[in-house]
Amino acid sequence: MFFQQFSFIALGILVVSSAATLLTRSWRLRVSALALQYVGVFWLVAISWSFGLASIKLVTGWMAGAILGVSRIDQLPADSRRWPTERLFQALVVLLVILTSVNVSPNISAWVLTIHPSQAFGGLLLIGIGLAHLGIASRGLRVIVSLLTVLSGFEILYAAIESSALVAGLLAVVDLGIAMVGAFLLSSITEAEENE
Repeated sequence: MFFQQFSFIALGILVVSSAATLLTRSWRLRVSALALQYVGVFWLVAISWSFGLASIKLVTGWMAGAILGVSRIDQLPADSRRWPTERLFQALVVLLVILTSVNVSPNISAWVLTIHPSQAFGGLLLIGIGLAHLGIASRGLRVIVSLLTVLSGFEILYAAIESSALVAGLLAVVDLGIAMVGAFLLSSITEAEENE
């Protein structure tokens, strides 16, 4: 009941954290925003699932962030110089995804009766931001974060339909698998650049 009444807090967390993963250049801020994003995911999943089952999302997300944080990302080459209008374009993409999610989420809530309107908005927001981020991502960490963001949005929408512990465990394994494969690929990139 608490999570449902104060779901606007989770939506604020998701808007800020997903926008930060797209707009920031710092890998530290991006990984921190990903960890904050999983707080919002946990909050919205807890509307449909029990507290213990929903906490799997939080722990898994923080573990994925920790795996990415210790994977020698700091040794990757710095981003090249960007166009001045790139930030403006990314901010407009975030605004467009937010407006689209606001307009489409009532239809999802009417179609799937078990979904709360905030879950519909949060899930669509993360899927949209993740896909937009994936579309403009060119570096390894950005791709991994965008994949985790899309999967988080799917998990919010799916949690309203299915509350199986087995599915929660499977999705946790997928999250951690993406983080581990991404960390391996990022560390192999840095090793290859060191050998050159």
